[in-house]
Amino acid sequence: VQLQASGGGLVQPGGSLRLSCAASGSAFSIDAMGWSRQAPGKQRELVATIARRGSTNYADSVKGRFAISRDNAKNTVYLQMNSLKPEDTAVYYCYAMSVYAFWGQGTQVTVSS
Repeated sequence: VQLQASGGGLVQPGGSLRLSCAASGSAFSIDAMGWSRQAPGKQRELVATIARRGSTNYADSVKGRFAISRDNAKNTVYLQMNSLKPEDTAVYYCYAMSVYAFWGQGTQVTVSS
C-alpha cells in the first residue's frame, strides 16, 4: 500500500485547511485510516481515525474543530481542519491499517499570522 498525502500549507489562526491522502496498491486490504501529527520537539500525536464502516475517533485537542472522512471507492481519507490554532502547526502524516501499518509522507501545516 502506498499513501500520497496533500493539502498542507500556511494558514492564519482561525482559518481552515483540508488534507487528503490517497491509497494505492493493495488498498482493498485497508481497514482503518487516519492522521497523526508531529510538532518540532514533540512526540507524534494521533489526531483522528476512521474505520472502514465510518466510526471515528479524535484527539481531545481537535474535537469539534477537525473532521475526518473517507471515500472507500477512491481509497482516500480526508481531514477537514477548521478553527486552526498555532498549536496545530506540525507535520501531518496519514496512515492506513491492514495486516500491517502503512504511513504516507508528511505534509506541513503551519498556522501563523
